Amino acid sequence: MRLPIRNILLFGFFFLLCTATSRLTAQQNSEKKHDSLADVFFNKTKKLRRDNPDSALVLLESKHEEFLQKGDTVNAVKALLEMPYIYGQHVDYTKSYDTLWFALFLADKANNDELKASVYNWLGRLYSFFKRKDEALEYLQTSLDINRKLVEKGQLQKADLVRNYYLLSATHRVLNQPEMAKIYLDSCFVNYASTNGQLPMAYLHFEKAFQLSVNDKNEEALQLLEELEPWFIENRPSYLVLVYSDMGDVYANLSNYKQSKTYYEKALEVSRKYNSHVDFSSLVHEKLANLFEAHGEFEKAFKNQKKAREIDAQFFDSRTAINQSLLEIKDEFRIEKENQERLVQKQRLEKLEQADEISFLQRIILLGSLIFLIIIGIGFFQYMRTKHLAEKQLLRKNKQLEIKKGKELLALKNKELAVTALQMVEKDEFLKDIADRLKEVEGTTEKPEIKQVLKSISHNRSDNWKEFRLRFTAVNETFYHKITTMYPKLSQADQKICALIKLNFSSKEMSRLLGISVESVHTTRYRVRKKMKLERGVNLEEYISSL
Repeated sequence: MRLPIRNILLFGFFFLLCTATSRLTAQQNSEKKHDSLADVFFNKTKKLRRDNPDSALVLLESKHEEFLQKGDTVNAVKALLEMPYIYGQHVDYTKSYDTLWFALFLADKANNDELKASVYNWLGRLYSFFKRKDEALEYLQTSLDINRKLVEKGQLQKADLVRNYYLLSATHRVLNQPEMAKIYLDSCFVNYASTNGQLPMAYLHFEKAFQLSVNDKNEEALQLLEELEPWFIENRPSYLVLVYSDMGDVYANLSNYKQSKTYYEKALEVSRKYNSHVDFSSLVHEKLANLFEAHGEFEKAFKNQKKAREIDAQFFDSRTAINQSLLEIKDEFRIEKENQERLVQKQRLEKLEQADEISFLQRIILLGSLIFLIIIGIGFFQYMRTKHLAEKQLLRKNKQLEIKKGKELLALKNKELAVTALQMVEKDEFLKDIADRLKEVEGTTEKPEIKQVLKSISHNRSDNWKEFRLRFTAVNETFYHKITTMYPKLSQADQKICALIKLNFSSKEMSRLLGISVESVHTTRYRVRKKMKLERGVNLEEYISSL
């Protein structure tokens, strides 16, 4: 009954181990699948926001709620970070502002530095739109500092800092600080490498074109912008508002009124077509107004100036000196709203944290159970191994005992053979004595009866030797097999000598038994040594006993 119970326990252990392992594997695969699906969703959203930003926004808001319900804070923040881009195209900076601060709250709650750095980048850009230089640069620098620490920890590469340097360069350009913009742009090129999610090189070359125009290298700037135009047409046509505006500036620097006007108008056309960079379109109208005014076309200049003011009045009054305090008021509003949202989100977050704790506890229990089963398994296998070794040792002892008994039995039988052989010697000597006496009686040897007796005595001696040989072979079968196999040239007389040596007979006893002289025995022993090719130092008795 032991073997079946042992097998059942072993099967149960492996079943539990496989079950635990499969659960862990399934959970890990589920998490990987979830992350993969999230990546597919964000890639799809990025394509959708270019063609249909409103649909992309609805999809992002819905997915954000779904991520929060599942406790996936990281992807919830990523969804929020896609929204300001769309809000910016609609010049809805209020929603961008609220979305970013809520994203920062969640990123801080998740203790995810990489996400916090992304939020700070967006906040820095947002404040730069409202000419809040100090706050804008502070947030952008905070993002850069966070990512630098992540690079030191090995969580990011130096190439991942390119986006930080680019935003700082672009911000200094907007703030009319071209020297600082050039410093950060140089850092972009120094650290640039083709990595996953890297900023396309076209954006850096666009900033480079601006630097060339600032340094009166208008021809080079124009050539670079013309080379960039096809890429933006294919990949981000809405950005052509900035590209065409800069091309208009370069042509203006070159005093090419017609081309400058053409590209300013193309910039406005792109802005209307994609409903993007509306904030920048007011600046383009101002540039057109200045261009028309310089060429005496005052009516067109007035219309464009009026259009620029209408756009500012509609969207950007917060940029004026009167409304510069708007963001300060929104800061207070943000703090109050954040407190309210914390109260609203507290219960939801507690539930999510509780779910995370339960999930973590389940993993701990599962891991503990797995370790417990492994310990039991190790103990069981150790027990089985010890038992197996004990059984093996017992078998070895039994085998040694059997070998010992076999040797003792062999020695006993050989002693019996020796006694028998000695009895044969005495018997032969007795028969020989009788034969010798019969031969001494004159005339008796001629009698048939006496001859028959003498012949019987001789035949009896020969039969005794045959019987002895058969008994010796039966008892020492292994020895006899080795002798005949290893040394096939040994004669019957040689084999007899070997057998008697095996039985520890002395030379004198051998001579009596074989009916030969001691010298003949020594001669036969010498012949045996020679046929066996034994060296001088090898003892014949010890060698034969070892066979």
